[in-house]
Amino acid sequence: MALSKENLDFSTTYDRPAVEERVAIALGSNLGDSANLLQLALNALNQEDGIVLTHVSPFYQTAPVGPPQPDYVNTCAILYTTLVPFELLNRLLRVEQQFGRVRQERWGPRFLDLDLLLYGDRIIDQPGLQIPHPRMRDRAFVLVPLADIAGDWVEPTSQQTVASLLSNIDPAGVRLMAPD
Repeated sequence: MALSKENLDFSTTYDRPAVEERVAIALGSNLGDSANLLQLALNALNQEDGIVLTHVSPFYQTAPVGPPQPDYVNTCAILYTTLVPFELLNRLLRVEQQFGRVRQERWGPRFLDLDLLLYGDRIIDQPGLQIPHPRMRDRAFVLVPLADIAGDWVEPTSQQTVASLLSNIDPAGVRLMAPD
């Protein structure tokens, strides 16, 4: 059986954080009213037990990765959680499903995409969960909004700050959206 997020066993246990862990997530949407969907998803996350949302970057319009499709609206958020990494991932996946996410085509269009980027200074390489997110260092649509709210956060595998990682890539194609 192929490994996918739909058939993962989330029963793996980790030591529960003694204090809340700081976490960075990325949010994206390119179907429907994307900006509104992202705001609703942020509100839904903030209602989850064990999650406290503290910072949200401005929204950005970005060109899609993959097949031809509408532009994305992207943002990043910082939250604090008492959930262990797999529990948090499970919550993110559940919120995606609440907003109509159906996993079909890799890099295809979607109503909502939530990615767990950083969990404190932890490095996790497990089937179904890699922290830091393995492609975040190469993606302007992640690093630009993340630098807005956590530019000094040190990405643990590279030991570089988010701002430093951003300085190594071309941010062209990531456009700040005007507030409504």
